[in-house]
Amino acid sequence: MDDRLTPDHPHTTSAQPAPGAATSQVARPAGGPDLVISDLVIAYSSGGYEVRPIDGLDLRVESGQLVLLLGASGCGKTTLLSAMASILSPTAGSIHMGDVEITGLRGRELVDYRRHKVGVVFQSFNLVPSLTASENVQVPLRTAGVAGRQARSRAEELLRRVDLTDRLHHRPGDLSGGQAQRVAIARALAHDPQLVLADEPTAHLDYIQVDGVLRLLRQLAAPGRIVVVATHDERLLPLADRVVELTPRAPEASRPPQQLTLHPGEVLFSQGDPGDLVYVVNHGAVDIVRRRIDGSEEQLAQLGPGRYFGELAPLFGLRRSASARASTHSTVTGYSLVDFRALHTHPADSTSTHPA
Repeated sequence: MDDRLTPDHPHTTSAQPAPGAATSQVARPAGGPDLVISDLVIAYSSGGYEVRPIDGLDLRVESGQLVLLLGASGCGKTTLLSAMASILSPTAGSIHMGDVEITGLRGRELVDYRRHKVGVVFQSFNLVPSLTASENVQVPLRTAGVAGRQARSRAEELLRRVDLTDRLHHRPGDLSGGQAQRVAIARALAHDPQLVLADEPTAHLDYIQVDGVLRLLRQLAAPGRIVVVATHDERLLPLADRVVELTPRAPEASRPPQQLTLHPGEVLFSQGDPGDLVYVVNHGAVDIVRRRIDGSEEQLAQLGPGRYFGELAPLFGLRRSASARASTHSTVTGYSLVDFRALHTHPADSTSTHPA
């Protein structure tokens, strides 16, 4: 079943849980809170320009679900995970776990959330090289004041659950990539969190190592716990209860060209908008401008008749990197990517342009 949030929001897909999820050996009791993201905006400065990788995201995840954040590098997957972990503060909007607004936590409540309610699995493992597997898992426990004997017992229990009983006293340098990732997962589970966040957990693993990590991630998503995985690895798709595509997908089907008339100063599209059409100037002139973080604008190009623009957004599933605004009374034609490719079979012979 497909469920679009709004036309400008990421595409989400629901899927059946993978076999074996109900027999998870790391399951939590039922009754955990849902994760609710409302109108979330995350903006930051890059090279003097404002970038909005997350713009108006709405999402609800039920307890027990495994959710994939799918998309190419730079689409906002890690940024969104950082906001869920309360490492990064959003520009606007809110994130709730049950009745608790994560984005509003401060002081001791924020520390408690980071220590006890959320576990993070990093892409590069982030294990301490000089510590054993057991000692690495104990780090968040000892930091929270758990006594040594209790911390060791908990670490051994978690490493047993991820099938690393025979690697308790091995240091990261003596572990395979898959084993190191499982240690990182065990560490993320130290406080039995309600929310587990994994950033590209299969990025550095071969196909044999990936198998064990995928099975473990599926097992973690049980009643009382939510697992959110950021990835561009489509091998994870069959395991997910929900898929959120952060990279907009341009329609591939051909459709009739759209001819538009623009008055001077009229905006065709704005920086940060999703984009599914490539435009050709028929008459007049169109300015391509980029908004700076201080609110000012930089004019990148002025395009006259025969020039085209806006092809990168639909081609790579990106948001518009600049705005297009009529400089004079103008007409433009918008083409689907399929039709534009048919019109421009020899790009080297085409009139140069700006991608916007």
